[in-house]
Amino acid sequence: MFFTMGVSLYTTRIVLNALGVVDFGIYNVVGGVVSMLAFLSASMATATQRFFSFELGKKNHLQLNKIFCMSVNIHAIIALFVLLVAESIGLWFLNNKLMIPLDRIEAANWVYQFSVASFIVTIMGVPYNATIISNERMKIYAYISIIDVLMKLIIVFSLLWIRYDKLKIYAVLTFFVTVIIFMIYKVYCKRNFTSSNFKLYWDKKLFITLLNYSGWNLFGSAAGITMGQGVNILLNIFFGPTVNAARGVAFQVRGAVNMLVTNFQVAINPQIVKSFASNDLKYMHQIIFQGSKFSFFLLYIFALPILIETEFILNLWLNNVPEYTIIFTRLALVNVLIDSLSGPLMSAAQASGNIKKYQAVVGGLLLLILPLSYVFLKVGFGPEITLYISILISIIAMLVRLHIISSLVGFPIISFMKKVLVRIVLVAVISILSPLVLIQMMEYDLTRTIFVLSCSLISVLFSVYWFGITDKERGLIRKELKNLLIKI
Repeated sequence: MFFTMGVSLYTTRIVLNALGVVDFGIYNVVGGVVSMLAFLSASMATATQRFFSFELGKKNHLQLNKIFCMSVNIHAIIALFVLLVAESIGLWFLNNKLMIPLDRIEAANWVYQFSVASFIVTIMGVPYNATIISNERMKIYAYISIIDVLMKLIIVFSLLWIRYDKLKIYAVLTFFVTVIIFMIYKVYCKRNFTSSNFKLYWDKKLFITLLNYSGWNLFGSAAGITMGQGVNILLNIFFGPTVNAARGVAFQVRGAVNMLVTNFQVAINPQIVKSFASNDLKYMHQIIFQGSKFSFFLLYIFALPILIETEFILNLWLNNVPEYTIIFTRLALVNVLIDSLSGPLMSAAQASGNIKKYQAVVGGLLLLILPLSYVFLKVGFGPEITLYISILISIIAMLVRLHIISSLVGFPIISFMKKVLVRIVLVAVISILSPLVLIQMMEYDLTRTIFVLSCSLISVLFSVYWFGITDKERGLIRKELKNLLIKI
């Protein structure tokens, strides 16, 4: 996870410099048009992982293979639907509604077509990816992620030596990386899991079950995509590709840092579903408490230094920092810190299987971000208002999630507030004091940044150890450190 984060951040710098601000913005917004269709595969991915983990918890391997075969069939149908929509409505929207310089329209269409192809391959890889995650083979999941970022890093370096249209080449090579990763997942699953051996099979009842469950996931995923890529397209319409470039950089930082939390939650999600399947709700609640708390701490360790020294870090990292990048980066990190608490809560709702109310209410809240953003932009607010709106909605959505999860799985809200929310607020307040004092005392230069970054890291670790975790968790950490020292 650390390696992947570092490579991803470095890759963004090289891509921005190689493509330039305008082409980088074009790549982000055109890819965003394709990603608008991602809610289809996202809804099925969540459903697939849930059903795989549930059957593994019940140790029903025969049913597991049936679900796998049906999920492949359904993903093939989704891929066909995506292709039809992308080559009709999506293509029209690209060429008639987005603000793209006339001399880059052809390149934008190249990016679009290869983004569609990459997306279809990704859709077909979902059942294999879900198989690895539900079986908790996190080592191979990590290895494949490393292979993925390394190949993308090679692509980025190759751009420096290519004289042909770099934007077109980048889109083509990224597609080939997607195909290679898909083949690795497929080969590994076929060799290691009998449940992933695909055969022609159709079960109408199972199809309806999966589709009904996915239907409400579809609504929630659509809301999430609208919140992200819908706002990105809105910014393009109001401000053009330069602002898309700024947002793209900010969300690359957010994505790279959040990758740590995402992979951490990928590891705990199967346990949440399996504990529900075995009716061990006490253990399930414990995982949710610890999952939410440690997700925030893991993210905060890296987010705090970036939040404090955003300007210096971005100027050091990028040769050309687009306007609005600094404020976008800070707000995006605040937003993802809030959202990190909700990951295990989402998994608890999925585990229950009763997601109608959850997706309707939470999805409805997330959908408000786009129209609210449009209204505020229309009356003259700057592009950063979209992130302020997103932060407010994220806070409301988290509180609503707690209430709904309480009714679905008997989740203790008061205990969550005491054991999780109070502790993270303490850590956040205490850890930020010493870095802020340093900023006031020292001049703005490299030396100050080094001291502030070091102080932030030490301050967060100290605060988490003494105020963020329980006595039992501290004892476990001391034990693990002692065992590590003995091994060394």
